[in-house]
Parts: sequence; C-alpha cells; structure tokens
Amino acid sequence: MSKAGVTDDMRAVPPAGYSPDDRMPVIAEADMTPEQQAAVAAFREKRGQEPGGPFVPLMRSPAVLNAATNLGAYLRFESALAMDLSELAIIITARRWSQNYEWGAHRKIAEQAGLPAAIADAIREGRRPEGMNDAQQIIYDFCTEVHSNGQVCDTTYDKAKAAFGEHGVIDITTICGYYSLLAMVMNVARTPLPTGAEAELKPFKKS
Repeated sequence: MSKAGVTDDMRAVPPAGYSPDDRMPVIAEADMTPEQQAAVAAFREKRGQEPGGPFVPLMRSPAVLNAATNLGAYLRFESALAMDLSELAIIITARRWSQNYEWGAHRKIAEQAGLPAAIADAIREGRRPEGMNDAQQIIYDFCTEVHSNGQVCDTTYDKAKAAFGEHGVIDITTICGYYSLLAMVMNVARTPLPTGAEAELKPFKKS
C-alpha cells in the first residue's frame, strides 16, 4: 500500500487507558513547563491530535518529544517503503520488545495496509511466517537479524539494497531503532493499553 492511501484512522495515535501501574501518565496542561507546552503544541500541529501512547511519557523530555514527533511522522508516512512493509518492520520490532501498545496499534494498521493476518499471527507466536512475498521476506529477514545480532550479514544486506536501495536500507534500520526506542520508553513507563484492548504478546522465555 502506498502512503497516498493512508486514512485518518491509520494516522491516529490511540489514547492509552488508565492503569495504577502507569508511571508517566498524561501531564495536565496547567502543570506543563513552557517547553513541554511548546512540544505538545508542535505534536498537535504535526499530527492533528493529542499526544498518546509513547508520546505521553516523552513529554518529560520536550526535546526528545520534538525529535520523536518529526522522525516518527517521516517513518510512518514518507519513508522509502510501502506502508504494509514499514508496518511489518514495526510489528517485528514490537514483538522483539513484547510491547503490547505498539503491537496492537500497528498490527491493526499493518492489516489495513494489506499485510495478511496470518503473517502477524506467526510473528506474535515467534514463528517465521509462511506465504510471504519477496519484499516481505526481505523485511522479515533484515529486521529479525538486526534485532537478534545488532547487524546483518552480507546476503541480507545485499537483498535489501537490491530491493529498496541504500535509502531503503537506512529507513528499515531506522524503523527498527525508532520503534525500539518507543517500545523501551513504554515498557519503562508502563504505558497502559487503550481502554478495552487486550494484550496479545507475552515475553519469550529466556533460554
């Protein structure tokens, strides 16, 4: 799916629900510093909505919120990848960190963008999906390898470069890093799921 076909609901950042375990809930506007107010205003202008999910804990560091707002908008809506492929990279990253907010939000978008549900199910269960097309296999191999090893082998790199160019290789790598950042922030902050959502991911057992 091209970025031109993105609908408003695919752009939305779902508001997190309430949990007594939430370490960094929404800050009331009256309690924000001027820097926080400016960063939130920039988010609203860029995304057309209130900050939700990972952007709530990021309010604590306005400069990081500003950077994350701009980088995230690029990776979601302007990267070198078709949207089903960028969302595939995101859910692989969410699975790596067992981050349920990230997983739930982006699995829905991935399927809206055309990614088969069976692929997402396999990733959730820690299996290599069957029936992937060539581009999906390249994304899957690249992302799982970089998350496992912190790098990719020549074969994986060459396939990604041939399919997406050096621009695409950088974008895939940055998606893995950016959504790892958001996943870690939400795991640390214990950001709750949206109201009514159920957690699909459980951490993998460590061997």
